Amino acid sequence: MNLASFSLNPNDPVDSVLLKATEGKRISPKEGLLLYKEGDFLKIQMVARFLREKIRPHSEASYTMFRVVNYTNYCNVECSFCSFMDEIGNGKGYVLSKEDILQKMDYAMEEGADQMFLQGGVYPELPFDYYLDVIRTVKAKYPKMHIRAFSPVEVINLETITGKPLREVLEILKEAGLDSVPGAGAEILTERMRQIISPKKATVAEWVRAMETCHEVGLKGSANIVFGSEETEEEVMEHLQVVRDLQDRTGGFLSFIPWTFQPQTKRFKVRPVPTHEYLKVLGICRIFLDNIQHIETSVMVLGKGVGQLALYSGADDISSVVIEENVLRSFGLKTEKEARKFLKEGGFRPVRRDLNYEEVPTNLELV
Repeated sequence: MNLASFSLNPNDPVDSVLLKATEGKRISPKEGLLLYKEGDFLKIQMVARFLREKIRPHSEASYTMFRVVNYTNYCNVECSFCSFMDEIGNGKGYVLSKEDILQKMDYAMEEGADQMFLQGGVYPELPFDYYLDVIRTVKAKYPKMHIRAFSPVEVINLETITGKPLREVLEILKEAGLDSVPGAGAEILTERMRQIISPKKATVAEWVRAMETCHEVGLKGSANIVFGSEETEEEVMEHLQVVRDLQDRTGGFLSFIPWTFQPQTKRFKVRPVPTHEYLKVLGICRIFLDNIQHIETSVMVLGKGVGQLALYSGADDISSVVIEENVLRSFGLKTEKEARKFLKEGGFRPVRRDLNYEEVPTNLELV
């Protein structure tokens, strides 16, 4: 892409921020906020695309395949936006057995998904051995399967129920077969929004401590933001600053995913995010998070149309295919063939990758 095509004016305060980014210089939170509040969406999109091309040729986009396994829906955190959880003790929820989980993974393997994303509610009555048994059982049958599991709030729960230091808990899980962790449960990393959304959830400091310790023991993964409620533009940038600072210290985030809230409960306020705003925020993520290589867009949450546009606005991956999603309403891609067709129709060469962002072969290369 030719920088001259940006038509950026170095004397314009907003354009000067974008020019700074194209020169490989880090922008400040204040400058990121200026882009959010006053930036031209199309100019942000072009600069984000330019920066994306430094990571992956724009003729390519990647995808992955994994199965989500929600091992329990009992939870004591009670996030206001979540319709998935059941109250502990009401007798209506579930806990999957090892056999149930193996059966799900058998199906996933038949469908070509050789990775598992294990997550559930925060259920203190489940013993630590349950988690270890599940991981060991899956690894015993499928030794090469990548297991990504346990958001920060879940690992903090495991620290509490075991009475062991968090680092020791994570080392035990890693030895059992845990391969990586999601930076889930972040939503908006400001204390004001956490009090609105989920006052019982981990604080910003606890979330950071959990992720930092995961990275220190060699459990890398992803991070995200979920916006479209009562957050301000300032809080979006504060969230991105928390993530960028942590990444500076650990280098443990392989990717970052901007999502939008979905209406799930009547007690949670959802602000419809127009497509241009979502793509603007995604572009700002690419520009601001200069230390995270991959920016994903969730076709599952946002749909195919927005997903294709996102790949031209700074994203280089579609974070799909996802087999079985119980927490969010899914607009996603259900098969690898469908994912490859989607990317080709968008003008990209499909590249299959694993959860470590390593390219992996597929028997559908000609599809």
